Amino acid sequence: MGIGKLVEEVAGAVAAEQALEVADPNAGTLVKGAAMAAGFFGASKLADAVQGHIDANKNASQDAGPEPTDDANASDAGPEPQ
Repeated sequence: MGIGKLVEEVAGAVAAEQALEVADPNAGTLVKGAAMAAGFFGASKLADAVQGHIDANKNASQDAGPEPTDDANASDAGPEPQ
């Protein structure tokens, strides 16, 4: 686990706890802990999903290859004049 991933997870936990505090100022410690755990794991899953999507797009663009040039399409122009 890299430090960047840990920072993302902690930020998710803190954001979830702050959102709960706004939604329910009288929330108990157990509820706050559950919100922090959900934020911690949710941020991790979200980051993994976004990275997977980025990697898939990179692989798709590399597999497509270069666009054909006009010279390659010259034979598709039709029959030669006689």
